[in-house]
Amino acid sequence: MTTFVDRVVLHLQAGDGGHGCVSIHREKFKPFGGPDGGNGGHGGTVSLVVDPQAHTLLDFHFRPHVKAANGRGGAGSNRDGANGADLVLKVPDGTVVQTLDGTVLADMVGVGTTFEVARGGRGGRGNASLANARRKAPGFAELGEPGERLDVVLELKSVADVGLVGFPSAGKSSLISVISAAKPKIADYPFTTLVPNLGVVRVDNHTFTVADVPGLIPGAATGKGLGLEFLRHVERCAVLVHVIDTATLEPGRDPLADIDTIEAELAAYGGLADRPRLVALNKIDVPDGRDLAEIVRPDLAARGLPVFEVSAATREGLKEFTYALAELVEQGRASAPPAEPTRIVLRPKAVDDAGFVIEAEKDGSYTVRGTRPERWVRQTNFDNDEAVGYLADRLARLGVEDQLAKAGAQPGDLVRIAGREFDWQPLLYAGVDFVPGARGRDVRLEEKPTRASAAERLAARKARRQRPADEVEPAADDDAGVDDAGVDDAG
Repeated sequence: MTTFVDRVVLHLQAGDGGHGCVSIHREKFKPFGGPDGGNGGHGGTVSLVVDPQAHTLLDFHFRPHVKAANGRGGAGSNRDGANGADLVLKVPDGTVVQTLDGTVLADMVGVGTTFEVARGGRGGRGNASLANARRKAPGFAELGEPGERLDVVLELKSVADVGLVGFPSAGKSSLISVISAAKPKIADYPFTTLVPNLGVVRVDNHTFTVADVPGLIPGAATGKGLGLEFLRHVERCAVLVHVIDTATLEPGRDPLADIDTIEAELAAYGGLADRPRLVALNKIDVPDGRDLAEIVRPDLAARGLPVFEVSAATREGLKEFTYALAELVEQGRASAPPAEPTRIVLRPKAVDDAGFVIEAEKDGSYTVRGTRPERWVRQTNFDNDEAVGYLADRLARLGVEDQLAKAGAQPGDLVRIAGREFDWQPLLYAGVDFVPGARGRDVRLEEKPTRASAAERLAARKARRQRPADEVEPAADDDAGVDDAGVDDAG
């Protein structure tokens, strides 16, 4: 059984970046060798490329979960980790990449067209790269950045110049099999064609492609039959051909009613009103079919539709029909705007662009959004105080502290960055580049000791020894018994 898949949901995951390494060079007679931790490798990206050998999305239907390789972690002796291998997925020409809510990310038309759909994470820097004149031996390294994770929808819209539309069993598959090298399934029952068929037609020096769309019925644009699944394959067609069965035995069917029904479905689907139309009255090799074609031909011509009486069985009228298709296709190509190479657009950063924004939430908290602050937070090891202090310095230099103060943040308010929550303490982060301390520690983050210092203990001891003023006895009078005049009272 032929399996054709033209719509899949892919769960993509780019590779994570490798962690940086914390290492100190150790060698005999070199006690201060310095930091030598290497950087982590970048994660692999996931890209899509148009391959002429791909004709369906069947492979992704059975393997919808796609993951690129992770970057390797750094090591000592300044050894950087290897980058993760990029993953390239081959898709058919005409694949549309969109999000789950319908936002189009890329329309991949043309062999070799490439689209990077998920970017790999950056590798973390080792402590050798983080060292500077004041931080000579960092006791921390950056973590690898996680790769992008997203779900996308791939839809295949056939890239064809001519689209054959009509009711089931109208002879579309037979017609494409005789004007091209395509070999579709042909049988005498409805809905024989379950997948779109593409055929290449060559007329003199002209070459164009024809798509055989599965049969349409009333209500196809709303999901009935197979129409909703395959109407998308006529979106890119430059010419539409109504294939009419003039020898049908179904009651209530006639060519004019068939064309009106198909046009109603095309109008309900939308976006096809400007395409030129042709009418192919098929099966004129049947006597009743030829008679009916001669009857309805004037009515169709009155509508302004070019009409061709053809027979896929005897190939009658196919030469004129294919020449007319080639002419319309060439006219469409000539009227199309010339293809221009993709221009590289440079968008310089605005002078007042800080690279982040601060949003005040209803609950009184603040959220910092920006590429660099969020990436810095994701690459910080919060189990290492020195790494946290380094993050605080970077945010302060970027201006996050000042902008939070201008936004009305108070000490102790909740601040969120990349899913992490912090209690904002503006006095904690002075914005300096380095605060001396042991490796892996930051004195600004250390809690004050509960035991009093020696100077405090000495001051407390002196305070205890000093007697209160009200307990001090008055000094004894040495001249007791002598009055102010110096005369002894006893004498």
